[in-house]
Amino acid sequence: MPDHNDPQPKLLSGGNPQIPKGDGDAPVQAYIQAMPGWKHDVGRQLDALIERTVPDVKKAVRWNSPFYGVEGQGWFLSYHCFTNYVKLTFLRGAALDPMPPVESKDPNTRYVHIHEGEEVGGDALTQWIRQAADLPGDPLF
Repeated sequence: MPDHNDPQPKLLSGGNPQIPKGDGDAPVQAYIQAMPGWKHDVGRQLDALIERTVPDVKKAVRWNSPFYGVEGQGWFLSYHCFTNYVKLTFLRGAALDPMPPVESKDPNTRYVHIHEGEEVGGDALTQWIRQAADLPGDPLF
């Protein structure tokens, strides 16, 4: 019998979890828990990597995506589930050296797509996270 006190979040197009907006770790963990299939492990590993790289990271969920930021500096990273990959958004990615590989319509933003079976982490991703956290972030909300 389903537990009506703990409904499973609805999955939107591409399998992205629909999570109410909220601040702190709890809504981010709810999002990660609801990520389907192999994407769940990607979310778990990303969250752990970001916490290791930026120990005082701020977290929130907005627009059905987890956001990571630095207090007083704004937001530097978010991610979102698509059918065939998890898209990491570096909000000031054009300022990173080297720039993340995928262009955006926004000239400041760059993306990294993580597909099933690809390693989460590695030196490049860790360096991008570290660099992004050191830059002034986006005050989005």
